[in-house]
Amino acid sequence: MIPQYLVDFDVRGLPAVKTDVIVIGSGIAGLFTAIKAAEDRKVIVLTKKSLMESNTRYAQGGIAAVFSEEDSPEYHRQDTLMAGAGLNSSAAVDVLVHEGPEGVRELIRLGTIFDEENGVLALTQEGAHSHRRILHANGDATGYEIVRALIEQVKQDRNIEVWDDHFVIDLITEQGECAGALVQRPNGERLFLQADATVLCSGGAGQLYRYTTNPEVATGDGVAIAYRAGAHIRDMEFIQFHPTALCYPGAPRFLISEAVRGEGAVLRNIHGDRFMERYHELLELAPRDIVARAIVSEMELTKSTFVYLDITHEPADMVKHRFPTIYETCMSYGLDITSDWIPVAPAAHYMMGGIKTDLNGESNIARLFACGEVSSTGVQGANRLASNSLSEAIVFGRRITERIRELAPADWTSLSAGCNEGRTETPIQAIVERRLKLQKVMVRYAGLRRDEGMLNKGLEELKRQLPIFTAALTKREEYEFANMLTCSLLITESALSRQESRGAHYRDDYPLRDDAKWQKHLLQIRDLGIVEEFSDDV
Repeated sequence: MIPQYLVDFDVRGLPAVKTDVIVIGSGIAGLFTAIKAAEDRKVIVLTKKSLMESNTRYAQGGIAAVFSEEDSPEYHRQDTLMAGAGLNSSAAVDVLVHEGPEGVRELIRLGTIFDEENGVLALTQEGAHSHRRILHANGDATGYEIVRALIEQVKQDRNIEVWDDHFVIDLITEQGECAGALVQRPNGERLFLQADATVLCSGGAGQLYRYTTNPEVATGDGVAIAYRAGAHIRDMEFIQFHPTALCYPGAPRFLISEAVRGEGAVLRNIHGDRFMERYHELLELAPRDIVARAIVSEMELTKSTFVYLDITHEPADMVKHRFPTIYETCMSYGLDITSDWIPVAPAAHYMMGGIKTDLNGESNIARLFACGEVSSTGVQGANRLASNSLSEAIVFGRRITERIRELAPADWTSLSAGCNEGRTETPIQAIVERRLKLQKVMVRYAGLRRDEGMLNKGLEELKRQLPIFTAALTKREEYEFANMLTCSLLITESALSRQESRGAHYRDDYPLRDDAKWQKHLLQIRDLGIVEEFSDDV
């Protein structure tokens, strides 16, 4: 059993700091939500590293929103629902496609500079989109540009205080409401940060896997601390693997954007044969889960560890102009993408599941909100449509701040939260080695393709690490490992329960989608285990 709190404490004995709104995380969701909340509230933004370190920073392709006269919210809706494989919330998707364009306009007002062509916003197309609706910045550095603009705004805002290098250990709850967070400062001191509202914007969990496009900080902390607090966690079996991450000796698993295929790149196996026509009628622009599994199949057939992405037939000047970051990064490893095929392989990229929220971003715990990748709003379903993640963050970030304005001020003077389990065991040693072992277990047993035997073996391996929860933890790396273990268990258990293949969840022993039995969600609740949920949309 995973405990409610990772450490022993008594909230009455801790130093307390009060604010109006706590925002945990500094990607697009955290920064945008903080800026909107700070219009009439005091906000503290916590980040366990620095403002610049988030998944958003590494987002290349762009942000999806309807701006073309040839496009419409209905087309965007249809594409999102098709990719989501029957598990989207139609109400949440409607919110996204209708409110997304205004959210982009707000980003522009806040200083984001998107690429233009002939004086109008430049739009490109990505996999599973029926129209050109992807806005981008500096060619393939969209996330970096958005974060740059939002950080400038945050630094100028007198209502926002930024706490770098602070780790949120757990949420403090009282009678079904979130009162704030138990926070550890860089010097090891712990404090109780109180607020009327707490917003988790802590991003994804790519670091659960050995190969990922995510930065080191993406360890699933938000889902884990929300689960321990009693929040409902939904659809954790759906982990999206990006089909094309650089796979080259000495290089990290650097993301090769979907937009490269959108601009004409084709996939070839190691023999040089183009293969996507054998897997899907949309070829290289099929949904990500299909492309990723096709690549794995080709790797197995050809006994290779990679396939090639080929854009050498496109004009070199266009490639350099459209993808400067990718071009320069590959060149630094001796690959010229205008003349060389790019070796690529799938890597863990995005978490579709997360903390279940309503259309205002609020969880089942009052005053606790979730925004961005850590949330499960219903937009993404079983497989996120490319470039919908940045749109979701701004649309629901604004809705969260509107809901916060409706909340009455909280009174936390009689709080009695605490934990005294007498944890005296020394912390488990060799966290780095244990983290690597966990990552290998997840790749091997709960990765792109799964079956009952693999998942049970993975679960058995993960459960051997459960003693971490009885140890006296004191360091960020120890808390992170506990959170990674929590999320890994949630993913593996839900993947074992869902006996079908749908979206990003593929089982070799149940290869078909089964709407009659499985067009439903799996909720994971700490005190109840797995609960099946039928939504209004299925």
